[in-house]
Amino acid sequence: MIQQLSRFKSLEPQPKLSVVGAGPGDPELITLKAIKALQSAQVVLFDALVDTCLLDHCSEGCEKIFVGKKAGESHSQDAINALIVKKAYELGHVVRLKGGDPFVFGRGQEEIEYAKQFGLITAYIPGISSSYAAAGAADIPLTIRGVNESFWVMTGTKSDGSLSNDLQLGLQSTATIVILMGMHRLAEISKICQEAGKAQISAAIVQNGTMSLQKVGLGIAGELENLAKNEDLRNPAVIIIGEVVRHAKKDIWEKVSHLIKKNEQ
Repeated sequence: MIQQLSRFKSLEPQPKLSVVGAGPGDPELITLKAIKALQSAQVVLFDALVDTCLLDHCSEGCEKIFVGKKAGESHSQDAINALIVKKAYELGHVVRLKGGDPFVFGRGQEEIEYAKQFGLITAYIPGISSSYAAAGAADIPLTIRGVNESFWVMTGTKSDGSLSNDLQLGLQSTATIVILMGMHRLAEISKICQEAGKAQISAAIVQNGTMSLQKVGLGIAGELENLAKNEDLRNPAVIIIGEVVRHAKKDIWEKVSHLIKKNEQ
């Protein structure tokens, strides 16, 4: 069916896909350009990490379709791609609304490339990424003069299910390491840090960063799994490893600093 849609290219409004970043969680952190895209959309396909109050920016007749993952419901990327093209030719402007930034482990480029094969006009609207916003919301700067010169953002789960080798490379530097989608690999991450001689480096887990339900756990890299258990930290969460973590919220850091000093002895 989708292969036959090319004959509708002369339709108005023209079939269009906008891949839009919703930001890190706080609905007020979406961009003005993203809001304008929502207002002009005939269809919005949105993910589980998107605050549904953002859909209030849509026009009254806009069709809103959930395509995320939650208990008992999941949508394959192939099915989402097909739905984008189908709805664009049926109704016009499709907004693909994704949490964070669509080009930071968001598969936004895949959807744009697929849509282009069918003649859709495409646009990318960046969003604030949790890779840095979650750290900032916990008062953790990713770079500090004299402490580090860079930060690395990596996924905790590659397409084959394994942990990226970039973690071992990053630990050889002074870089702050930010790991997304890594909560189920905490034991492995801690072990790699220990083997690299970085077990005592400060670390943090930020759950629901930038949101009212935000939770922050501070500790050391070698104890990440215990930190998550003790603080009941779960997905969605960002893992931060590096000496910059010692500059986090003072009231939280003071509670754990004596435990870290004990481990360092």
